[in-house]
Amino acid sequence: MAYFKVEKLVKYFGGLAAVNGVTFEVSQGEIFGLIGPNGSGKTTTFNMISGYHRPTSGRVLYKEREIHNLPTHRICKLGIGRTFQVVKPLGRMSVFDNVIAAAFSRCNAMQEAREKALKAIEFCGLSSVKDVLARSLPIAGRKRLEITRAMATGPDLLLLDETAAGLNPTELLEAIDLIRKIRDSGTTIIIIEHIMHVIMTISDRIHAINFGQTIAEGTPQEVAQNKDVIEAYLGTDYA
Repeated sequence: MAYFKVEKLVKYFGGLAAVNGVTFEVSQGEIFGLIGPNGSGKTTTFNMISGYHRPTSGRVLYKEREIHNLPTHRICKLGIGRTFQVVKPLGRMSVFDNVIAAAFSRCNAMQEAREKALKAIEFCGLSSVKDVLARSLPIAGRKRLEITRAMATGPDLLLLDETAAGLNPTELLEAIDLIRKIRDSGTTIIIIEHIMHVIMTISDRIHAINFGQTIAEGTPQEVAQNKDVIEAYLGTDYA
């Protein structure tokens, strides 16, 4: 049984095929990397998985159930959470209240939401800034808050969209540790990332796309040595 699968996924915007026939499977407990140049269709793929966009054609299957026609909130309730490339916390609310708001996507009672939020905050290492206004956090804090909000929804599958962008070397190592901690807690991860040190370090397998189409899939070492990936994305200096 495939834990998660996208099958011949296509998305047109007008006459432009942003995603054109992408297929991949993700095993439970895996960190699965999705790479490609800017505009290659990575975030559009995430948007179709999470219900923000409906596919033009193709299927998204989660635990053998088709989910590509479900609304976003139902996909979340099934256990798929996500972060966004551009983080937009509720700036006038505290970190705690931001995470409570996210927890309400999976529960109805305030006490339960508070408990889920506190658990997520502690897990993700934000306890020291729990009562700080979200707008006052530096970029690393905002990125971590984005992950914390997603974790408060109780995901079995987590989509991470460029969570390491803008971080300094120390913050990158901390981000890698958190991503591994999330996986070790039992959450499967699909991650989009441009920082090769991050994606090559943490991914079990990597799927590379360009112009909306698959160009390679394999272990980090296999993908890094693939001539099509080097030409389209990594560059000869990386090789």
